Amino acid sequence: MPNRQLLWEPSKERIAAARMSAYLDWLARERQLRFTGYSELWRWSVDDLDGFWRSIWDYYDVLASAPPTAVLGDRRMPGATWFPGARLNWAENLLRHADRDGPAVVGITEGEEPVELSWAGLTAQVASFAAALRAMGVRPGDRVAAYLPNIPQTVVALLATASVGAIWSCCAPDFGTKGVIDRFQQIAPTVLIAVDGYRFGGKDIDRGAVFAELREQLPSVRHTVVVRHRYPDRPVPAGAEAFDALTGTAAVPRYEQVPFDYPLWILYSSGTTGLPKGIVHSHGGILLEHLSCTGCTSTPVRTTGCSSSPAPRGWCGTSWCPGCRWARRSSPTTAARSRPSRTRCSPSARGSGRPASAPAPRT
Repeated sequence: MPNRQLLWEPSKERIAAARMSAYLDWLARERQLRFTGYSELWRWSVDDLDGFWRSIWDYYDVLASAPPTAVLGDRRMPGATWFPGARLNWAENLLRHADRDGPAVVGITEGEEPVELSWAGLTAQVASFAAALRAMGVRPGDRVAAYLPNIPQTVVALLATASVGAIWSCCAPDFGTKGVIDRFQQIAPTVLIAVDGYRFGGKDIDRGAVFAELREQLPSVRHTVVVRHRYPDRPVPAGAEAFDALTGTAAVPRYEQVPFDYPLWILYSSGTTGLPKGIVHSHGGILLEHLSCTGCTSTPVRTTGCSSSPAPRGWCGTSWCPGCRWARRSSPTTAARSRPSRTRCSPSARGSGRPASAPAPRT
């Protein structure tokens, strides 16, 4: 267009240092695939699903106890089967490089100083809380419901739940009781983790009464855990356990190996046309999406990148966020690509748009 003015373009040095450029170099070296630009790369990723997604698996050296027998075992839509035969764990892949320096999580609460959790500290807390969940009788397929804000404890609880092979589901504490019940009653959780309160607009918002109501209205819950975030001196409610008491015990990390398409978490639709609809994402699908999207951008290769997620826990982006920093740091070359398309068939889309169909709770 003659009247359009170019506002910015990357320098040759920035292009050479980009993750996408490193990924292109790898494709040329390892797959003998060469592309003249982004459009050709994107077109290949859409046309050759097997080749593209296998390249992501290999490029990032996905950790799996059993390899896949194929990339796409069944191409029907809906019902496509991705990476049949593979057994892995999303949390294990995120925490596989726990010996790294620097913070794994930086928590920022309104009006307070940032709180950092190192990779070693995160891994230790995850192992401890996972051991506590197992001691409660939590097994693969059980649901763990969380009523938590976007704080470091939530990341620990999510990763620990995934480590056990249980299925995570979270609502933000700005939800009222009915909104939470409408979601959690559908999945029959066995464990409820709730925060005592959160801070917003310069005020502490007490959620103790909502926690009590949730305990009453979720009969499937056998164990409750309280995260003392705003009221650390308040006694833990009778029959509940304190989160901090369950994350300080030394434990050996254990990661349940599950099929590629095994449920990782349950998100929900808005509920504007009836009850919120459960949306299931899988261990393997979310892992590869983390790598292809968050770890594969056109920004320069760095080992100290950090992704910010200021949204409340009710948004899908905050469930996505724990994988962001790992995807930017853990690959052999930490590089790949970004892509603008929602039209490519994606491994994580397998459970999208269908009701959550997790196993019935054990009695």
